[in-house]
Amino acid sequence: MAIQNQNDPDTVRQGAPAYLIMIDSFIQGSPDDVDLLISGSKLYGSYASAFTTEPARARRLTEKSRQYALHAFCIKLPKLCNISENHFPDFEKALQKVKKNNLPVLNTWGIAWAGWIQSRTEDWTAIADIPKIKAIMLRVVELDPSWDNGNAQLYLGVLNSFLPAAMGGKPELAKKYFKQAIRYSEGKNLMAKTLYAQYYARLVFDKQLYDKLLNEVLASPVVSPGMTLVNTLAREQAQKLLNESDDFF
Repeated sequence: MAIQNQNDPDTVRQGAPAYLIMIDSFIQGSPDDVDLLISGSKLYGSYASAFTTEPARARRLTEKSRQYALHAFCIKLPKLCNISENHFPDFEKALQKVKKNNLPVLNTWGIAWAGWIQSRTEDWTAIADIPKIKAIMLRVVELDPSWDNGNAQLYLGVLNSFLPAAMGGKPELAKKYFKQAIRYSEGKNLMAKTLYAQYYARLVFDKQLYDKLLNEVLASPVVSPGMTLVNTLAREQAQKLLNESDDFF
């Protein structure tokens, strides 16, 4: 999408609602077009996470993102359409039936579901689905670790660094995934380093790593095909986090 190559977040913030309406109209006209559904899911999810501060609105947008992603998944894999209702062992087993040619719908569904949970952090029923998100991302990595420039590893890094080790978190596993995300994007996805600092370095109180990662983001070019917008947002977030460094540590 052209929107991903924008380097002015304010332009996107103001113009994206028109894109949302447009993609809705396209999907209404072709409700089973998988490519349109994937694009719609990504657009709604990205707008909700990057530009929406009102909780109720974020929940509405991420619900639309998840609906589009799930519909795309169900079109491609109708026999697996209801696996989200399974208990975890059966869910994990069912994911093994997803093959590499269906990575686009699996990856999109996992990202949309993660965004849906992120907008409902006060809902413990939603939080309880996090292991299923991890399982989806692990299946993506298993099928193709380089898929989407290592974005699945980035999600796994964040998901494994929510809690300190003493409370069941897995910070060292998170560290491994963050490093993989950076490697598979060839360092071009600046959000990987920003989130590595925000979630892992803060969690383990490593100020040296924290400052190093954030300064690297600030020194890196933001323009990269398909990643310019997210890199611009990553740089803004990195500056904010760096300003908080001395207070946090």
